[in-house]
Amino acid sequence: MSPLHLCLLISSGLFCIGLAGALARSNTILVLLGIELMLNAANLNFIAFWRFGPSTTPANGMIFVLFSIAVAAAEAAVGLALIIAVYRHQKNIRLQDANTLRG
Repeated sequence: MSPLHLCLLISSGLFCIGLAGALARSNTILVLLGIELMLNAANLNFIAFWRFGPSTTPANGMIFVLFSIAVAAAEAAVGLALIIAVYRHQKNIRLQDANTLRG
């Protein structure tokens, strides 16, 4: 088994764990953690294809990973701000109760 296949196997496992965590949980913070795991799996794919790809001279994989980390940080900040707003209004952070904020 080549190192690329091993990295892709680890990345797919990490993505599946994140997807299962995001779909199976009703706690908003745990859903955000699952989404972060999926983004980290995508980052691992970028690094693996950059490292073990045909040409390793340009740093395209690293650039994609840096942009992805910046997007993940912004997503976490906005998501946590929304969670705090929902908690202040309803005193819980369940996803099933978050649709009552209309109006």
